[in-house]
Amino acid sequence: MGLAVRGVVLFIVMAIVQVSYAAVYKVGDSAAWTTLGTIDYRKWAATKNFQIGDTIIFEYNATFHNVMQVTHAMYKSCNTSSPIATFTTGNDSINITKQGHHFFFCGVPGHCQAGQKVDINVLVASAVAPTPSALASPTVPLSNVPAPSPNNAAPLIPLKGAFGMMDLAMPILSLAFSSYV
Repeated sequence: MGLAVRGVVLFIVMAIVQVSYAAVYKVGDSAAWTTLGTIDYRKWAATKNFQIGDTIIFEYNATFHNVMQVTHAMYKSCNTSSPIATFTTGNDSINITKQGHHFFFCGVPGHCQAGQKVDINVLVASAVAPTPSALASPTVPLSNVPAPSPNNAAPLIPLKGAFGMMDLAMPILSLAFSSYV
């Protein structure tokens, strides 16, 4: 019986650790990947917090557009001569696997120059961690705050990703295995 319980606990912990916080971003949101309208892809990208594991989706009419992944120099000059990759399906999903800048534009003549280009900047994981002030509770007058009760528990600090989930899983593991050890 003890072995079965340990197996279930181990399975639960493994499932918790595998939880992913990857996001899926449709480039341009409802406007998609186009030269029509007034979409500013630079502003669009600036409002996102891209991370490793995220997926970027380019939706467009494949008759009139494509997506080229290029170097920074090519991006700046809209040079289509030797892209890193070219996508032409009209519904291209690109998984982000490394940090740094990822440069894309439409390779149809004139489209990049018209603004159909985007710089996806993937930050280092620690650079996007919440600051201590972001974790602070709302300000409450001291007269309304009860005195803390003494205990030996460590404070809970919310963490994102697998390590945060491990912080939640460790007490469960401790309880599960304490009766068997």
